[in-house]
Amino acid sequence: MLPDGATAVITGGGQGIGAAVARVLARAGARVMVAGRTQATTERVAGELVDAGFEAHAARVDVTDAASVTALVEEAQGRLGTVDILINNAGQAHSAPIVRTTLEDWHRMLDCNATGTFLCTRGFLPGMLERRWGRIINIASVAGLSGAKYIAAYSASKHAVMGFTRSAAHEVADKGVTVNAVCPGFVDTPMTEQSVANIVAATGKSREEALSAILQMTPQGRLIAPEEVAHAVLMLAATEAKGINGQSIVIDGGGIQA
Repeated sequence: MLPDGATAVITGGGQGIGAAVARVLARAGARVMVAGRTQATTERVAGELVDAGFEAHAARVDVTDAASVTALVEEAQGRLGTVDILINNAGQAHSAPIVRTTLEDWHRMLDCNATGTFLCTRGFLPGMLERRWGRIINIASVAGLSGAKYIAAYSASKHAVMGFTRSAAHEVADKGVTVNAVCPGFVDTPMTEQSVANIVAATGKSREEALSAILQMTPQGRLIAPEEVAHAVLMLAATEAKGINGQSIVIDGGGIQA
């Protein structure tokens, strides 16, 4: 269970996994702030939660910009008082052969996926340390645990998230804070839909053929539902999960086995 009056900030909360996490945490009793680059989507998700009787707020943030993250921390503290749970979910994907990966592509992956996770953690961690309670949950990827063709920049950025997660977990282990990662495979989200579109554009296959090619790489032959990831996040955020620290929870149907 979450602590009474728990508060949570979810980056990339306007769609996909982030929106699912916001809904699951709110239903579990958390007061949530849904943050993201697109105000319209974060306001939509927060508005749905408010209409359902939960406390939810929308905020705009660019996690690659230190000043924007500082503003988010201040806004969250003003609206929620304290922040107990941070979900670093904001992220981008990219696929291309290394020889066609530009320096801009490389920096974009690292800036959003890795630096964004660092900036948000750095911003919200001091309050958690002061209260000696906190949960930081980074949405990584199976690409952060293994490699694959054409995703060198994306995989490198997610490996960086995993290294950061493990090191941060050591740093706060005796301070009442845990840092963990959830590593999903292909999830039924707009990001995966974009991957399908990229396959269609590159190969001329139909959408159905492109999706089938992706599903053939998954042990269960299906996309992971965002809610499956969200419930793993809820488990890691619970009071009872205080002994889980520095871990990666893989949700891919069995492709990667610890």
